[in-house]
Amino acid sequence: MPASRFIPTTFPKVSIIPVNMVRFYCLILRSKFTDKARNSMQDSVKIKVGISVGDLNGIGCEVILKTFEDPRTLELCTPVLFASSKTLAQQQQQLGTELVYHGVAQAADAIPGKFNVVNLWKEVPEMEFGKETKIAGEYALKSLEAATSALKAGEIDVLVTAPINKSNIQSDTFKFPGHTDYLAKELGGESLMFMVSNSLRIGLLTDHMPVKDVSDHITPELIKTKVKTVIKSLQQDFGVRMPKIALLGINPHNGDQGLIGKEDDVVLKPTIEALSNEGHLVFGPYAGDSFFGSKNYTQFDAILAAYHDQGLIPFKTLSFGNGVNFTAGLSKVRTSPDHGTAYDIAGKGEADPGSFSAAVFAAIAIFKQRTLYQELTENPLKKAKIVEKRTPKKSNYKPKSQE
Repeated sequence: MPASRFIPTTFPKVSIIPVNMVRFYCLILRSKFTDKARNSMQDSVKIKVGISVGDLNGIGCEVILKTFEDPRTLELCTPVLFASSKTLAQQQQQLGTELVYHGVAQAADAIPGKFNVVNLWKEVPEMEFGKETKIAGEYALKSLEAATSALKAGEIDVLVTAPINKSNIQSDTFKFPGHTDYLAKELGGESLMFMVSNSLRIGLLTDHMPVKDVSDHITPELIKTKVKTVIKSLQQDFGVRMPKIALLGINPHNGDQGLIGKEDDVVLKPTIEALSNEGHLVFGPYAGDSFFGSKNYTQFDAILAAYHDQGLIPFKTLSFGNGVNFTAGLSKVRTSPDHGTAYDIAGKGEADPGSFSAAVFAAIAIFKQRTLYQELTENPLKKAKIVEKRTPKKSNYKPKSQE
């Protein structure tokens, strides 16, 4: 079963939102629930989308401004940017954009259906497009901390983070390899870096760590935790009733029966069998070098890669420009674009907002799907409409071999 399509396949330079919003929501959610449930998702309540500004010397502000220049985006949500009106005006002057925005003191004061800017600072920080500076890191952190606080307080519904520089944002209060670990600490839960697009979902067993440490970190406990996080996310966030998940091998050719590594035989295979015996549709391990080229990934609802580049290289090759980084497993919804600060084109007006637009749409869709799931599962009589009450029998389904 291929991943459900909830993001438009392509994005032009200027984001164009479908005129028929009902059809758009049906596309992005692709719900399998009742007509009554579908109708509940088509209400007129606008989701409050909180946005952290990211590195001011990168393309963060540019893709934010371009995404919301099209007024039809405001039919989908109420955006709330955590920065300052003066900073945004300075960015607009450089980029030549004309987005109308409203300054507010706090997220709770946001005007529905308008682009709101929470004024976190009064000064105008120095911007040097394309350069890594300490100042840019400091203001990126101020924005992220304020946005996260608002998310925890319920002043915004979801968080979309613009790209940060993982080096210059480091401080006494931020000692993390990226957004994912920081938000896991702040929001709690079993976080999972989950890259999603219109036709592909890839999660990671390990994310930002040296390759030399990967095999030591992959344990049966970690695999079970990550698999169950993926299953829960697919059910509550994407409406997939009985997810099928593929795991990629740790070593080349899955270790060639121990000739080039025993981790696949000793750790992965027994754990996959144990999960299967519990009734989960989990398969593998599959050799990473041929899994995507043969399009075997289309048979699964999600793939779990062993380490960062094993998952991110095929994902960005197949989905770059409209992919989304979703942090699954948290109590709140957070998404981001699939690219970084792009210093090489910062300040030139050349940035494509496609992935950031996709991140906004995905956050809205996931929030609505999760809300629907929670509403239905609160009533035990409705629970069977989403997840079977009985424990499913072990499946005999066997995707074609990738050896």
